[in-house]
Amino acid sequence: MPTFHTYDGTELAYHLVGEGTPLICLPGGPMRASAYLGTLGGLSAHRQLVLLDLRGTGDSAAPDDPATYRCDRQAEDVEALRAHLGLERVDLLAHSAAGELAALYAARHPHRLRNLVLVTPTTRAVGLTSSARESREAAALRASEPWYEDAHAALEEVWAGRLTDELRARTRPFMYARWDAAAQEHAAASPAQINAEAAARYAGGDTFDPAATVPVLRTLEAPVLVLAGEYDTLVTPDLAAGLAALFPHAEFAVQRGAAHFPWIDDAGAFARTVEAFLDPEVHSVRAGGTRLAYRVWGDPAAPPVVLAHGRCGSSRDWAVIAARLAATHRVYAFDFRGHGLSDWPGRYSFELFRDDLHGFLEARNLAGATVIGHSMGGAAAYLLAERHPGLIGRLVIEEAPPLIPLDPPRPVPQRPDEELDFDWPLVPAIDAQLNDPDPAARELLGEITAPTLLIGGGPSSHLAQEDLAEMARAIPGAELVTIDAGHLVHTERPEEFLTALRSFGVRSLN
Repeated sequence: MPTFHTYDGTELAYHLVGEGTPLICLPGGPMRASAYLGTLGGLSAHRQLVLLDLRGTGDSAAPDDPATYRCDRQAEDVEALRAHLGLERVDLLAHSAAGELAALYAARHPHRLRNLVLVTPTTRAVGLTSSARESREAAALRASEPWYEDAHAALEEVWAGRLTDELRARTRPFMYARWDAAAQEHAAASPAQINAEAAARYAGGDTFDPAATVPVLRTLEAPVLVLAGEYDTLVTPDLAAGLAALFPHAEFAVQRGAAHFPWIDDAGAFARTVEAFLDPEVHSVRAGGTRLAYRVWGDPAAPPVVLAHGRCGSSRDWAVIAARLAATHRVYAFDFRGHGLSDWPGRYSFELFRDDLHGFLEARNLAGATVIGHSMGGAAAYLLAERHPGLIGRLVIEEAPPLIPLDPPRPVPQRPDEELDFDWPLVPAIDAQLNDPDPAARELLGEITAPTLLIGGGPSSHLAQEDLAEMARAIPGAELVTIDAGHLVHTERPEEFLTALRSFGVRSLN
């Protein structure tokens, strides 16, 4: 267990979990040992978590002066840790009451922050408080839960200003999306992990000065993610949104179906959202309420190209092609819902993937862009081109299913045992549509007005090439090129794929 000495000589401990770029993690509570953060929903698979035990908690020593438990005094502990780690700038994550500690650190040391992640953060440091109405509305979302009546009665007592350990214990179900065994075990560890004396001093006296803190935060250059839980009664989404509005470069996200500990409620959703924010190569947009992660290459002033991946793939699948196209284009590759670092909402269809593409084009103001779609992404692209003629400038359809009923139909698939980087329910959902597709998809092919190129993979593809030829004949003026590569043409034969694009007018690096 590594330790360091902070500004007043107190020895503080931290725990390293995972590998990769360090992410300093500040626990809430207030003054709760960092053990409750765990792996932050598997975020440690992408980052090395530096879990700081605040002074007097966990494995850290208690200070000689109890007054240093104040939040404003502990900001210098964070700076001492940064210096100890030898980092010029840091990625910092703070949960709950540590959101105030992170805000004070950002105000004092703005140039030491590279990225700031605030997870269900409390907001006294910036002078924001949640209204009783907002908290009651959030609590009411849980009215169907079997524990609701007792927990709600205890919560009303707390809102009335009567806080005891017994009342706090009764309200704990509100802190989790599911009051199951895992949540109960996590909650049960809390009393032993919190330093009660330190917690009482954490926000005491004149600890916070919003009039001095807020103006500095309004000029913070570091990107900030504020992540709220849909069901959180302590830090409601409205309160978290108000905090996000203070920062000039903020992203605000609400994790659906989560409460105050979102990595406990849905580990995958939490880790994907945070990793997408922290990865410098990944950006995010909201399309119809769904967060879509994307990557971008090339000159912003160059003609745009949008790459749409196939089922069970991601934007990474286009890396080679994107790099070549970026010589002459602004290239965007996004993750469809249920894939990669985008949201995994659990509901999937060709029409929803079509809507993802539509929403992405609108969110990035890419009307008239060239769209290149592989397999499922190609189907989403031609479905969009049918419904919205003129939205797509040029259309390239690579090995996309023609949505003719499969004969024989595919059986219900079995989920593999290994960990997946896509949401498994999308596989049976799309198989069901392939077995019995909407005939309108074929009937409207003649409505496509964008210049269209179809690329088939030849006899080694699992798609019937004659069906692709029939699609080409149905789309006015469409061209068909066959490259004997199987289903993954752009992966197996990238040079020939790019040659076909150049012949179609989509130039790339030779």
